[in-house]
Amino acid sequence: MLVKEIKPINFLYYSTETRVENLVHMIPIAQELYREAVEANVQITGPIHWHYNGFSGDVTKPFQLEIALPVSEILPEYDGKFHFKRTQPFKCVSTIHEGSWSDIPNTYAKLIQFINKHKMEPSLLNREIYINSDFQQNDANVTEIQMGLT
Repeated sequence: MLVKEIKPINFLYYSTETRVENLVHMIPIAQELYREAVEANVQITGPIHWHYNGFSGDVTKPFQLEIALPVSEILPEYDGKFHFKRTQPFKCVSTIHEGSWSDIPNTYAKLIQFINKHKMEPSLLNREIYINSDFQQNDANVTEIQMGLT
């Protein structure tokens, strides 16, 4: 576990209100973001992020999901189906999850234990950065999980 502050990042992103049960249907959006960035001639600067805003751990409640692609710049004249933004600094506790995404709740539980042990205050903003997404061999997935801190 590592406590760190992520510097501001430019993103091309998609935003929607959803529930955990619908996340699997959101996977193709990443490819659309890559395609849109290439067509807009904006440099891609990192892997896909999923930002969970307002997710309390209750899988029955809706939350705001942003699927975000880091890019080199924000295009003010852009008028497409996605949006651009630059984030604020993001203080978080971070860890690497290796393996199946179905095991991610266990990694979140370890992050929560760490936060509680060190008397930190979590925010309701979490990020997952998909370093390697292997749809054939789930055990090859590598995901950085960042739990926001206030």
